[in-house]
Amino acid sequence: MATIVSVDEFVTDEWYPGFKPAFEHAPYYVEPFRTFNKEDEKRFWFLDFHWPRGLTPLGLIWNEDGYNWGTQFAAENLPLPPGRGLVSRIAGIHTYASPIDVQSPYEIGERAQRMGPRLGEFLANFDEIWASRRDEVERGWQHFVAMDPANMSLPELSTMLKEARAYHKRAFEIHFEIMYPLLVNYLGFYGMCAEMGLDVSQIGKFLQGYDTKIMETDRELWKLTRAAKQAGLAEVFATTPASELASKLDAMGGAGSAWMTQFRDFLQVYGYRTEGSCDVALPSWNEDPTPALGTIQSFIAKEEEHDFEKALAAAIEERETAIDEARSKLTAEEQTAFDAGVASCQAANFPWWQDDHNYYIDLKVSLPMRWAARAIAEKTGADQPDDGLFLFWPELTAVADGEKSMDSLKSIVKARHDYFDYWHERRPSMPKVLGTIPEAVTDPVLIEIFGLNQHFLTAIQAAGSDSDVKTLTGVPASKGKARGRARVFNNADNLHTLEPGDILVCESTSPNWTPAFAKIAGCVCDGGGMLSHAAIVGREYGVPTVTAVGLGTVVIAEGDEVEVDGDTGTVTVIKKA
Repeated sequence: MATIVSVDEFVTDEWYPGFKPAFEHAPYYVEPFRTFNKEDEKRFWFLDFHWPRGLTPLGLIWNEDGYNWGTQFAAENLPLPPGRGLVSRIAGIHTYASPIDVQSPYEIGERAQRMGPRLGEFLANFDEIWASRRDEVERGWQHFVAMDPANMSLPELSTMLKEARAYHKRAFEIHFEIMYPLLVNYLGFYGMCAEMGLDVSQIGKFLQGYDTKIMETDRELWKLTRAAKQAGLAEVFATTPASELASKLDAMGGAGSAWMTQFRDFLQVYGYRTEGSCDVALPSWNEDPTPALGTIQSFIAKEEEHDFEKALAAAIEERETAIDEARSKLTAEEQTAFDAGVASCQAANFPWWQDDHNYYIDLKVSLPMRWAARAIAEKTGADQPDDGLFLFWPELTAVADGEKSMDSLKSIVKARHDYFDYWHERRPSMPKVLGTIPEAVTDPVLIEIFGLNQHFLTAIQAAGSDSDVKTLTGVPASKGKARGRARVFNNADNLHTLEPGDILVCESTSPNWTPAFAKIAGCVCDGGGMLSHAAIVGREYGVPTVTAVGLGTVVIAEGDEVEVDGDTGTVTVIKKA
């Protein structure tokens, strides 16, 4: 009998207090974004790890333009044979998602026929296609970076806001337009390896050892760490809270001021990134440098500097060894097909692109909307700039166009702040899944990226049956063993407080979590498959990582002594805090 997790608590027609969207509120390609209704209980919904803080009213634009429009637009235009993209719902302020499956074998076959020529052309020209799309995103970015919202009139800000949303929507069309063909190619190779009897858990290793813009950012953080030590600033970093470091170093003059000049030069290039993906509520490092300074602070505390060259060499050696071992098990004819598959997947490399594109899209394209919304709030007399983020699109545009006063919305904005805070606190106890839990997930996208595999489902179905669980099993995403103090994070707000040797325990990681891998001993994630960020970065950094354990953030407590075995995919609580 199927296990059903009730959606009753989350059934409502209000998105937030005081807002019930009109039918035409947001365009959609296949199926609209909305709140839960009882009928949704027949489907399988998973809690998405990308937004562990939850989303503000303006932040829910990502669900409209990214999840529902972006995935469905790209899946239909490829077309993706077995699926029409993803659809999302909200429970409180938290996003749940479900695939839109194509049920008809005939339709799946016809979609595959249409996809074939397009996929071939894409793979043959991947470098040029991605470069063109990346340049398009960057041209838009330069348009907004050149603006000064503080000195713009309200009509100018209204124009900026609308341009920013159009830019945001187009960026995620590009995101999924690139992602789906890469994923299809990877999954085709995955299927071929499975048919040949190869261990498919090794495929990620065949594609590791390639540099990304996210890794480039990390190297620059380490250069700043080295410069701080050489300037004799280690003691200042050790004794000053991260939030006070900028003012303390500026006030020092001399070496402190000189280092801050270097740091601000770094921010001009790498500081337009947020501590989370696709969320207008999050400031960039340029707005609040605390996360970057706190990361450098913890790097200084590390006895040895992370050796990027050594880690890269080790990743390349592991890659070549894994490929050689796989080839040794194949016939000559199979080797030819295998070699062609490896070459194709390395040329159009999903794990590489997964991290590289985040620098250009996920970590920054929400910022222009944020800047415009905050400036509109300030110019119209809001109590605080972030009040603009607690208005829905029709409300904010009405304020920007002079059709509605901010004063008339202040009470509802206050109620929405309270609503957000309540549901934000609820995040650790939110159900990992809702609706009908399947006996098995067969969609390789959900398995390889979100980690909704048998380990995850077993853990979810067993939740509550044993309050004294000591061992969890998941995906052995990155090899090696590590033991250390568990640090349980429900979001990235205080990620910079991780200390060298800690074991990071979380729902899953996003690209903004990458610097942590240069200091942690191991990583444990509730979700995520072999193509998740944690798995990819764990392999590149040589950090033992286990994903898709299901209930790591529930079973493991802050301060527990934990062992992570990235070879077997097991996580053991050695000693409770």
